Amino acid sequence: MTQTDTFHYPPELFELLVETIPLLNRSKKSVLLFFRGAGVPDKVFKDISEKLEADKDGINKYEIVRTILTRINEKTDTYLRERRELLKRVVEFESFTNCWETDQYKAKGLVAEIRNIVNVKDTFTRMKQEKEAAQSKHTADYNKRVEKIKKKKELIEKTKKEFYGLFALENPQERGKKLEAALNSIFSIYGILVREAFTRKGDNGEGIIEQIDGVIEIDNQIYLVEMKWKKDKIGSEDIFAHLGRIYHRTSAQGIFISSSGFTDSGIVASKEALVNKAILVLTDLEEFINILDNDKDLTQYFRAKIRKAIIDKEPYSKL
Repeated sequence: MTQTDTFHYPPELFELLVETIPLLNRSKKSVLLFFRGAGVPDKVFKDISEKLEADKDGINKYEIVRTILTRINEKTDTYLRERRELLKRVVEFESFTNCWETDQYKAKGLVAEIRNIVNVKDTFTRMKQEKEAAQSKHTADYNKRVEKIKKKKELIEKTKKEFYGLFALENPQERGKKLEAALNSIFSIYGILVREAFTRKGDNGEGIIEQIDGVIEIDNQIYLVEMKWKKDKIGSEDIFAHLGRIYHRTSAQGIFISSSGFTDSGIVASKEALVNKAILVLTDLEEFINILDNDKDLTQYFRAKIRKAIIDKEPYSKL
């Protein structure tokens, strides 16, 4: 028994119990013992016991069962445990040899019917519970997605303000640091793995011999990121410097981000790198602002730029 006991007996089950319990017990006193064994308090059938003592033929087994069942069935909250135990005893009843011989087959049939009703009701209850559990999980998942979207929007708004605030800064060093932080933030928002700026020192005390603004990973490919905020466009000198870092790392590729665009010589240098199988995608800072303003997917955007660089040999494309 699992769930049927949590409700009062429905009419169909009630009538079956009225028909069955008298057959499972040979005498009227046995019927009372059956109820007592299920935990039904004596006070529930005290008057019936007294009536039997006074006039044993004044009430039959069916009347006894119906009266007691009615009393415990009406008190929904009071006799939950007793109804449960009573029903459990009926569906698990196996000693039909204790019944009157003429009642045995009928008793077996009625018990089987009760078992069937209980099983069907339990099946529907389980189905309902599974459905409710699925709905609950769906609601929880939905709320998590909503919360994730909300947090993403909040981060995007925060990052937008950081980007816009850069244009008011006059100190190049402060601006450079905040630019790195803002770009790292936007990469993180769109699920691109980021390693923030790092430096490489020489083996013989040469100090810092190389500085890289950042490292990101897109589709299991490593890209070294360089960021420059200059008045003038980025030329071939800066491009070659970044390409040097890429060439010194097996299978690494690159992304160059500029606040002022690129010169023709810088674009040519990036195109020529493709001959040496080095991909250097050129990106304007305004492209990031456009992505944030229009809620574009940064990963998809860069995938398209990378494809454009490889297939069309256009490392500097605005999509």
